[in-house]
Amino acid sequence: MPVERLQKIIANAGITSRRKAEELIAQGMVTVNGKVVTELGTKADFEHDHIKVNGKLLRSETKPSPVYIALNKPKGYVTTVSDPEKRPTVMQLISHLTLHGARVYPVGRLDFNSEGLLLLTNDGDLANKLTHASSHVEKTYIVKIAGNVTEEQLEHLRRGISIEKEGRESKRVRTAPARIKMFRQGENPWYEVTLIEGRNRQIRKMFEAAGHHVEKIRRIAYGPLKLDLTPGESRALTMKEVAMLRSATKKKAAVSGSKN
Repeated sequence: MPVERLQKIIANAGITSRRKAEELIAQGMVTVNGKVVTELGTKADFEHDHIKVNGKLLRSETKPSPVYIALNKPKGYVTTVSDPEKRPTVMQLISHLTLHGARVYPVGRLDFNSEGLLLLTNDGDLANKLTHASSHVEKTYIVKIAGNVTEEQLEHLRRGISIEKEGRESKRVRTAPARIKMFRQGENPWYEVTLIEGRNRQIRKMFEAAGHHVEKIRRIAYGPLKLDLTPGESRALTMKEVAMLRSATKKKAAVSGSKN
């Protein structure tokens, strides 16, 4: 097996996501051949090096097979494996599934009040590619807005708008261009919004920056996958769907600011 970065090895072993693996390394929770490693650039060989995470040895012979799950997340669940506030997590919605020892985790996030298509897997490499900004994998949502948004406001949102970064009021970031079009008219209309990034509470912050409160968000597509489940329902992805996701991470999808 080739030498790889530790965080990738840990994620591919189904222990946790690559981002969390980086945190574990930085916290000194990972050892290689008995030596604590804290440098994120450290590489190792999964087959030949003695790698421990939180004192537990990674073993190639016990590595579970890849698992890929699609879930229609209802409102009122947090997109985490566990929650310190004891709120319901999406893991409770898949507890009935037979995972054969695999520990899956969510790919990306949907906030507590958002609904729709969520992916879960123990394939750390694919999860990282799907969530990495450079992959430009499209995610499509239908969004209910309080009040009518003007065409000028929509154009600002399509081109990119300044929002708070990760809840830090002192730091702001400009969103990437997005596709936005009318989904359903009304006093509180619905819009279809397609993004190529996944910043924390991004859609809510975008419309709030334009002066409109977001009432509901439902993700209806993740890359090539479309939402085809009832709320709370889950299913395993087909190998064809997994291949489609892999292919989507290799395409630099150029999302323009067009209306269509």
